[in-house]
Amino acid sequence: MKVLKRILNVVLLISLLSVLTSCSNTVKSEDQGIDPFTNGGMERNMIIVISDMHLGADLSYAECNHNLKYLKNFLLRLKKSSNVKELVIAGDLLDEWFVPATIDTYQGKDQADFVQRIAETNKGVIDAFKDIINEGKIIVTYVPGNHDLTVTEASVSQILPGINQVRDPELGLGTYYPIEYPEIAIEHGHRYNFFCSPDPYSNQDIAPGTITPPGYFFTRIGALHVAQNYPTVAGDTLSVVTPNQSGDESQTLLYSYRRLWEWAIDYLKINNKFDEDIIVTNFDGFTDTYCVNDLVPYQTTPGGEIDVNLFKGIQDTWYQRQTHNRVQVPVPTAQAIANSANESELSEQAKTQYFKNPNSDVRLVIFGHTHVAKMEVSLDHNNQKAIYVNSGTWIDHNTLSSTKMEFVVITPQSDDEDSQTSVKLYNYNDGKANLMTFDSLRF
Repeated sequence: MKVLKRILNVVLLISLLSVLTSCSNTVKSEDQGIDPFTNGGMERNMIIVISDMHLGADLSYAECNHNLKYLKNFLLRLKKSSNVKELVIAGDLLDEWFVPATIDTYQGKDQADFVQRIAETNKGVIDAFKDIINEGKIIVTYVPGNHDLTVTEASVSQILPGINQVRDPELGLGTYYPIEYPEIAIEHGHRYNFFCSPDPYSNQDIAPGTITPPGYFFTRIGALHVAQNYPTVAGDTLSVVTPNQSGDESQTLLYSYRRLWEWAIDYLKINNKFDEDIIVTNFDGFTDTYCVNDLVPYQTTPGGEIDVNLFKGIQDTWYQRQTHNRVQVPVPTAQAIANSANESELSEQAKTQYFKNPNSDVRLVIFGHTHVAKMEVSLDHNNQKAIYVNSGTWIDHNTLSSTKMEFVVITPQSDDEDSQTSVKLYNYNDGKANLMTFDSLRF
């Protein structure tokens, strides 16, 4: 099971050197032991945010297994609160990506059947969500992540009837602004990542209508690495590729893309030959079985043209993808590729897309995606205090953090001019809520 934490970190393309960071507030002993779901009064106004549960259809490889009992306990405890108004799921509730490459994800059936299998496999947790929804006192809101990128609204509603789904018109994305609080934005964060955001331009001749980005195939290989019990020696080696001497910008970008794949394939060693067709698809328009070499850019002449089989031309369509994916402030292609594996890039995008954006009035942003729970304070374009929070993850293992099972608690300000909107980041280690860090601001 220790392998799972390594693979998910790679799958989500986050830096191995990242550390947990937070705002300057120090958590004191007297701050602990307080019920995180109470505001000390009678008003039902608190907003809870969780993300990255990665519920799978098969517990033999699903990344959330041991922690399922704690997640269920967390939900049952939250349900009893008389102060919680809303529970927001910020993406990656369900996992269609972390499936060993040789396995047919849908087992010859369809997505609806797959999602139903997830519900049956994780019955205790799904039932706990349903109980909260059915009681009607707490709104449960869901926005998509990259691991549930192509999971449709109908598929989610099939297992969680009555859940509030916030989606962009384009499949796989959504940003939620809680009712009465337009200054708060909650999304998964994958729309800014080159490997993980929807890609409706690549592979259309192979899989018409697909939006699946390269991170999906990356994850399938990573899951196979786990299934093969962490090979320390790869079954093959990649061919050598050198920069194209022409100086062509597109070729330079494709070379950078190739370098990330080199790192990934070296880290996610598998026993198979790289020309062996092992990645079974039957997913999002794909029907063929692919090999590693289909994904990694190659070169037939040293210093000559670089090409790739899958995701051909992906380096040239990033701006189109961003327009399609409603990215407000375009990220340069070179930056997007180079920082795909850098956790801090998502923190910077919170600032770029919201705080520094003169067209945005958002001052509190909550993302998931990176599995690195943290809080950062900065100033917005009006020189006002702004807060970014990452809601962490509920997977069993996470090498990037000493904590696990994190969640965010927002207690909105009152009409009193001295009142502040409180933001707290907790973890739920071993069924106990521990305050990690906190801050506040007034809208």
